[in-house]
Amino acid sequence: MKISSEFQEKITNAFGPAGKAWIDSLEQRVETYLQKWELTSEGPVDNLSYNFVLKVRDSNETPLILKLGVPNFDTRNEMVTLKAYNGEGCAQLLMSDPENGVMLLERIVPGTMLSAERDEMVVIENFIKVWKDIRRPVPGGTSTPSLKHWFDGLTRYRNAGGGPISLEHVQLAEEFFQEVMETSKGPELLHGDLHHENILYSEEKGWMAIDPKGVAGDPYFDVVSFLINQLESKADPKSTLKLRVDKISEQMGLDRQRLLKAAIALGTLYACWGAEDLADWETTYQCVKWFIEFLG
Repeated sequence: MKISSEFQEKITNAFGPAGKAWIDSLEQRVETYLQKWELTSEGPVDNLSYNFVLKVRDSNETPLILKLGVPNFDTRNEMVTLKAYNGEGCAQLLMSDPENGVMLLERIVPGTMLSAERDEMVVIENFIKVWKDIRRPVPGGTSTPSLKHWFDGLTRYRNAGGGPISLEHVQLAEEFFQEVMETSKGPELLHGDLHHENILYSEEKGWMAIDPKGVAGDPYFDVVSFLINQLESKADPKSTLKLRVDKISEQMGLDRQRLLKAAIALGTLYACWGAEDLADWETTYQCVKWFIEFLG
């Protein structure tokens, strides 16, 4: 089984010695679950991130997904979130081993990403459908993390002395996060990363979500990842971003000003994370500045 050096490096950088040990045991782990769940491998997907994802078929030739991650809270929380969705609006969890970070999932066929659609109005329409389909209460008796914990990242960024993200904007983000929370009707279960590449087309069920992070918070925040995604290829990114804000507010009955405040808050957090990780933060930060302009 071929495991790319890029994937190995990404896992080792992210998880340290635990990631290295997981990589070293990955081939045997895959073989164990192929045998245990009577699966035939068709090879890994092309766009591996922080999980090893294989296309497989079961004994009835049903196409499925075998997903293996470094066993930790995040993989277990994803399983809890998938169980809450129960295959409605999101790929279904069929079998799992939380202790070892392994999941068997419904494969969405053909699995075309929403990013492949070129008509922006059609993209917005399909996003709205999925957003509505996956609204759920926070599952009881679980340790679903709160969005408040995510926003501790702004305090960490400031305490580290700041960086390319203006501390004035960090303060504004904190203020807007508090304002949105104070006007919230209560936390819901959020996907946490609902953007174009995590929305796929199923011939059987239509557009569906994959790869939920699972976080408790106000549903307005579950729009932000989509708003700022897939703008680089647009002829006029600013106008496309404004179109998304306007149409989503209008068609979903959301308060536009409140949505912009949620977007400024979470967008700033994303930009700070990017700056800390030496990843792309400029595009996200530009979106934050546009959100501030739209709000004004």
